[in-house]
Amino acid sequence: MDVRTAWYRWAGRWRIPLLGVVGVLVIAGAWAARTPPAQAPVTALPPASPTSVPPSPTPTWTFTPTPSPSPTARPTDTPAPSPTPTVPRATATPTPTATPTPEPLPTPDGITRTLRVPILMYHYISDPPPDADAIRRDLSVRPQVFEEHLRYLKEAGYTSVTLADLALALEAGYPLPEKPIILTFDDGYRDNFEVAFPLLQQYGFKATFFLLTAPLDAQDPAYLTWDQAIALDAAGMELGAHGYTHTDLRNRTVDYLVWQVLSSKEAIEARIHKPVRFFCYPSGQYDDLTIQVLHSAGYWGAVTTEAGDLHRSGELFTLRRVRVHGRYSAEALAAVLEWFAAQGEEAP
Repeated sequence: MDVRTAWYRWAGRWRIPLLGVVGVLVIAGAWAARTPPAQAPVTALPPASPTSVPPSPTPTWTFTPTPSPSPTARPTDTPAPSPTPTVPRATATPTPTATPTPEPLPTPDGITRTLRVPILMYHYISDPPPDADAIRRDLSVRPQVFEEHLRYLKEAGYTSVTLADLALALEAGYPLPEKPIILTFDDGYRDNFEVAFPLLQQYGFKATFFLLTAPLDAQDPAYLTWDQAIALDAAGMELGAHGYTHTDLRNRTVDYLVWQVLSSKEAIEARIHKPVRFFCYPSGQYDDLTIQVLHSAGYWGAVTTEAGDLHRSGELFTLRRVRVHGRYSAEALAAVLEWFAAQGEEAP
């Protein structure tokens, strides 16, 4: 039998069964195409046992409470704040420091006046240190001697006045007591407050204290503190400026003079809240430009170290004084005052 004959016999044997299978498959495919497959019934699954593996978390199907986002994380859900009117508070805005307005000297009434008013010039009211040089000894009046001076002035009928009183009397005719006298203290040493001030109060005298402000700013123990300066003013004493530092004011630029005379004036005014009207030339050294700057800065006048007790209207920036030397007893002071009263403007 050849190969072809064998093939036909084998194909004939399986032809009918194969045709049946193919027919079944064709019919099943056609039925599947016209009828959708039935869904399997949903059967509730039993709860997972503690040992069963938990299903993977699926955000879509598993509900897991999560914290609500902060309102600041969702700007669109945050209501806009209601406008609140701003109310200024006392602590929010610092109160500006009151700057004293310079008081102009009363307009001169046109009358030329000459008044005799001694202006005493003191420095230290303390015993000089053992190693003090001749200048320091001459500037130092011992406390017991200073008290003798005050006792003499009181018994002799002198009444203390201020430099402002003298200026008003010279320029506008304001009255002065019968025997006026002015006590001044240069530099602002600590003993002026600790020694001189209580004695002045004890004997009922006013005084004018000229302060160097750099040592006060530096808290130099040899000089007043700012609190002590304020206490002097509160007790009725007159405060004047002596410059920022103790320096010669001659042949200086305008800027330098302004720094010296205006900064010290403003520093004192900022503490006592009233105008500082008078200046004391350091070591008595000044020139015409110094006077011009003082005048423009709002001062009423200035004292010198030139000897004399006679003062004229129109000359308030060259007021003369009587230097009190450390060697002066009460009797010596009385003799000097009597000499000036009799002789005029020259020192003995």
